[in-house]
Amino acid sequence: MTAALTPIASLPACDNASLQQIIAGATTPLVFKQQCKHWPLVQAGLQSAMAAADYLRQFYQGEPVTACLLPAEHNGRIFYNDQCNGFNFQAGKIDFNQFLDRLLALAAEDASTLYMGSTEIERWFSGLANDNSIALQGITPLTSVWIGNQSRIAAHYDFPHNLACNVVGSRTFTLFPPEQISNLYPGPMEFAPGGQDISMVDFDQPDLQQFPRFSKALAAAQSATLEPGDVLFIPSMWWHHVKAHTPFNVLISHWWRDTPAYLGRPNNALLMSVLSLRSLPKAQRQAWKAIFEHYIFEHDDVSQQHIPADAQAMLTKPITELQARQLRADLLNKLKR
Repeated sequence: MTAALTPIASLPACDNASLQQIIAGATTPLVFKQQCKHWPLVQAGLQSAMAAADYLRQFYQGEPVTACLLPAEHNGRIFYNDQCNGFNFQAGKIDFNQFLDRLLALAAEDASTLYMGSTEIERWFSGLANDNSIALQGITPLTSVWIGNQSRIAAHYDFPHNLACNVVGSRTFTLFPPEQISNLYPGPMEFAPGGQDISMVDFDQPDLQQFPRFSKALAAAQSATLEPGDVLFIPSMWWHHVKAHTPFNVLISHWWRDTPAYLGRPNNALLMSVLSLRSLPKAQRQAWKAIFEHYIFEHDDVSQQHIPADAQAMLTKPITELQARQLRADLLNKLKR
């Protein structure tokens, strides 16, 4: 990317309660400069990569981690193979200490890309989050750690909100609002390098003949390069491309959703729609679009007062856990027919 992108709004560090109050009403990305600089892992990383690695080792619980190795010729871009029927990297299980040894050795060679993707802290590194995470009142986020060298993670979106804490090294995040999906040219839905649909555009060398609308996405993009101690708030559903610059880098992410888990994953509704709606004639799809607008996307402006309260059932907002379970059971029964 050569065009100058809009910088993500930046705020000074604050206490966790103030941070939570700010992001509670935020619908766009925010950077909190040096928010977690006091963390022991950040301080270890400022000493050296070896010091950061040694700090991490003490929390390892012994269960092998999943690591990915990418040949040097791909310049750190985690992506598909040429046929899009597989990936351009090899993934496998490895002892974490061996992973760190190999990563530190690669720092001297400056060759292949090696990284450990999202790995749940409490399961693999119990105790690490005690002094190296952000406490959120009333929220129990899924806290994960990413470790690697230079890499490029294709633009993708996540349903949960994310507080991404850049702990060791530096990385650049490029973010796009959800409505830019068509201009980002998402790839296959069936599988993706990280499990979530990704943009097919190479951000380092965008081919605007093959992907002409990508220039429109860039016009809407926001970007920030995070230094050790910086924290980025990524709102739900915002596309984000991540480029790690340094030979040893660590990111700690906090993911959470606004609604209870019993309501299910919205992606399941998308897959059901692909199955039952996508192949309909356009006129019928437009009819269903109006129905979805009424019941789902614009229901805030739709009154249900014409229906007796006791008869509203699944139209109750929000539905209860019991109603959700009944609806799920009804769906499962209908899918069997």
